[in-house]
Amino acid sequence: MEYSPVVAAPTELRERLVVIGNGMAGCRAVEEVLARDPDRYRVTIFGAEPLVNYNRIMLSPVLAGEKTFDEIVINGTDWYADNGITLISGDPVTAIDREARTVTSRGGVTVDYDRLLIATGSDPFIIPVPGRDLPGVISFRDMKDVDHMLAAAARGGSAVVIGGGLLGLEAAHGLSLRGMQVTVLHIMPTLMERQLDEAAGWLLKQALEARGQVVLTGADTAAILGDTHVTGVALKDGTEIAADLVVMAVGIRPCTALAHEAGLDVGRGIRVDDHMVTSDPRVLAVGECVEHDGQVYGLVAPLWDMCRALADGLTDAHSGYRPSATSTKLKVAGLDVFSAGDFSGGDGAEDIVLRDAARGIYKRVVVRDDRIVGAVLYGDTADGNWYFDLLKRQEDVADIRDALIFGQAFASGGGQADPKAAVAALSDDAEICGCNGVTKGKVVACIAAGAHSVDAVRGTCKASASCGSCTNIVESLLALTLGEGAVEAGPKTMCKCTSFGHDDVRREIVAQGMRSIPEVMHKLHWSTPDGCSSCRPALNYYLLCALPGEYKDDQQSRFVNERMHANIQKDGTYSVVPRMWGGLTNPRELRAIADVVEKYDAPMVKVTGGQRLDIFGIKKEDLPAVWADLNAAGMVSGHAYGKSLRTVKTCVGSEWCRFGTQDSTGFGVKIERATWGSWMPHKFKIAVSGCPRNCAEATIKDFGVVCVDSGYECHVGGNGGIKVRATDLLCKVATEAEAMEMCAAFIQLYREEARYLERTAPWIERVGLAYVQSRLLPDAGARGELAARFFYSQSFSQDDPWAARVEGAEREIHAPMARFTPVPVLEEMA
Repeated sequence: MEYSPVVAAPTELRERLVVIGNGMAGCRAVEEVLARDPDRYRVTIFGAEPLVNYNRIMLSPVLAGEKTFDEIVINGTDWYADNGITLISGDPVTAIDREARTVTSRGGVTVDYDRLLIATGSDPFIIPVPGRDLPGVISFRDMKDVDHMLAAAARGGSAVVIGGGLLGLEAAHGLSLRGMQVTVLHIMPTLMERQLDEAAGWLLKQALEARGQVVLTGADTAAILGDTHVTGVALKDGTEIAADLVVMAVGIRPCTALAHEAGLDVGRGIRVDDHMVTSDPRVLAVGECVEHDGQVYGLVAPLWDMCRALADGLTDAHSGYRPSATSTKLKVAGLDVFSAGDFSGGDGAEDIVLRDAARGIYKRVVVRDDRIVGAVLYGDTADGNWYFDLLKRQEDVADIRDALIFGQAFASGGGQADPKAAVAALSDDAEICGCNGVTKGKVVACIAAGAHSVDAVRGTCKASASCGSCTNIVESLLALTLGEGAVEAGPKTMCKCTSFGHDDVRREIVAQGMRSIPEVMHKLHWSTPDGCSSCRPALNYYLLCALPGEYKDDQQSRFVNERMHANIQKDGTYSVVPRMWGGLTNPRELRAIADVVEKYDAPMVKVTGGQRLDIFGIKKEDLPAVWADLNAAGMVSGHAYGKSLRTVKTCVGSEWCRFGTQDSTGFGVKIERATWGSWMPHKFKIAVSGCPRNCAEATIKDFGVVCVDSGYECHVGGNGGIKVRATDLLCKVATEAEAMEMCAAFIQLYREEARYLERTAPWIERVGLAYVQSRLLPDAGARGELAARFFYSQSFSQDDPWAARVEGAEREIHAPMARFTPVPVLEEMA
C-alpha cells in the first residue's frame, strides 16, 4: 500500500499537530518530532485517562507494590509545559471531521489540525461468555484497572486470571503478592506460547505453582458466575472455581473505531504506509492501533521504529519504517524470560540446548545453515541481546558454535568468560534497552556527549530508566567508553529536577544557610520551578531537620497520609491509629476507641503488630471529629502514617514475667514518650525486650533494646519487612539513662545523615556499622551532643498533629498533652 504524505500549507503560526492518545506511542512520536524540529509544530494532545503519560509496561510493578505511579511516569507535567504542548486529559476524542480538519472531544472541545496523529492503542479482548459484564470482571490495561485490583486485593479473597500470557501472569503475580488466592486459566497447553517453547513454559508453570498459584492449562472458560457480583468461573469441562475477582487478560485488539467512523482505510488496524500516513494524507497513525503491510504489532521495539519513521516524515526526512526481527525480553512474575525469531524448528534447523532444572535455567538456540534463526531463554537471559544481534545480522556462527550456548562472554573470550569483550562485540544497532528502544550506538553517543554516570544516561536517552534490567550493560558501556576511572560513581540524583544528590543538597542547605524550599531550588538551579513529588518531601524534611524551631513545615510538600494525619486506604477511606505508650492501654482509652468505632460506623478494628488498635474505614470528612473525640480521652497520634517514630513494642518484662531481667515495659514507655513525634528520613520502629528470649522482637527493629542481667544491649539497623534484616549489636550499657542517651544519639545521627526515604537498615549497610560506632561510642561528648540536638528538636516537634488545624478541617482541635522534658527524665533514670 502506498499513501503519499503532503506538506501542509504555510500558516502564520506553526503547523497544528493534534495527537489523539496520550500513551507511550503518541508521546514518543511527539518526542521524536521535537528532537528533529522543535519549532515546526504546535502540539495538542488528547488523553482518555486523567493522567500524564506513563509507562504501561510498568503497571505490573505498581500492582505488585514494587513501584509507585510517580515512578512510572514518562513525561510529567513539566514536559508538556516546557515544550509548549497543550494536554487535554480525561477527555477522549469522539469525532474526527476530516473535511473541516477538526477533532471534537466527549466534553465538547473542538480543535483544528493541520496534521492529525491517531495513537489510540488497543482495547482488551473480553471473551464473549455469559457473565462477562458482571461487576468484579475487569481487564488489565491501565491504571484504573490496577486501582480496581488493589481495591479487590485489600478486601482479600480469591481471584481468577483468564489468560496465561504476559499480562495475565503479571496480574496473577501482583494479586498473589497482595494476599489473594490466585488461579490462572490458560486455554493453550503452554504458558506464553508465543514467546516460549514447551520446555520453558513448563519450567515457568512449575515456578509459579511453587509460589502458591494454581495454574490450569488447556482450560476453556464457559461462563462467569454470579448475580450482582462475580462469584466464580465455570469451565467447559464442568469445573467451577470460586472468585471474588476475575481478570481478563486474553489478548488485545487495535482500537480502530474512531478511524473507521472517520472513513479511513481500516483492516485489522488503521492501514498506514512507511511514514505512518493513513489513507488521508493529513492523518497519521502509530502504535498498536496500526496495520503496516498486513501486520499489527504489540511489542515496544517496532512501535519505537514506527515513531522514528513518522517523525522523519513529518520533518521532511526520507527514511521510512521497515519491519525487522523482534525479540521479547521480559520479567514475568520476577522470572526472566527471553525469546526471538523462529523457535519452532524444522526445515533442517538444529537445536542447541542447555537445561539446568535445579537452578531453573533453560537455554535453546535454533541454528539453520550456521546462522541463528531463533532463541528461547528462561531463568538466565543475560545473553538475549547478543543472540538477537547475531540473528538480525545473520552472522555465521560456525566458528563459535561449540561455545554458543554458554553465552557471549565465553564465546567472545575464546572459551574464557570476558563480559567486557562481550559488550564491546555488540553492534551499534544492538538493542540495549527494550523498554525505551535504545540501541548501543545511542547509549555510546549519549556517553560521548557528557553522560558519565548511569543516572546521567538514564536522564538523557532513557536506557535502563524503566525496568532496570539493562543497567549492567549500561555500566559496561560507560566503562568501555570512558575507561574505569572516568565513570562517575557517587549517589543518585534526588530526582529529574536536579543534578544534585541527597548528600549534596543536605550539605548545601547547611553551608549556604538556606531557609526555604524555593530558596533551595533557586540557589541549586532546579530545572523545574516547583519541583516534583520526589524532591519536595525530601527538601521539606532536610530543612526541618536542619532548622528545628525556625523552619515552618510545608504541609503541601508532604505525602497525602501525612497531610491528613491518617492512612488512606484502597477505597478512599482512612485508618486512624491512636498512640498506646509501650503497648499499654486503659479502660478510658478503650471506651474512647469503642465509642469512635460505633459513632463513625468504622467497619473494622485491628490489633497491629506494634501493639495498638487501628480503626479502619473513617471517611475523610469525619477525621477532625474522630481526632477530637480521641484527644478528649487523652489519646494522641500514633504517627502510623508518618516518616517518623511509629511504635515502641515491649514485653511485660520483670514486673510480671518470671524470665524478665529489667522493667522493659516501663523503659519502653519512657523511650516512646522521649522520641514520639520526631520526623525522620523514613519510618522508625523501636522495641524493648525484657530478656534474651526477645519476645518484643527487638532484633528486627530500627533501634532495639534487649535487657540482660547486667544492663541493656543496644541493637540497630533491623528490618522486618520485605527484606528481613537482623540488627547489629551497637553496644552494651549498664543503665537506662545510658540506653536512652544512646537511643537519642543514634536517632539524631540517622536523622542528620541518612537520605530521605532511606531506612536504617540500608543506611547502616551503606555507611557501615563501624562508622556508626565511631560516632557514638568512643567519645561520650560527641554522643551527648547528638542526644542534646535530638532533644532540642523534640522541644519543637512534639505538638500533637491531631490537635492542629488540618487541611479540610472545619475547626481547630485542642487536646491536653504534656511535652517531654528530657533532662529531668534522664536525671530520674540516673
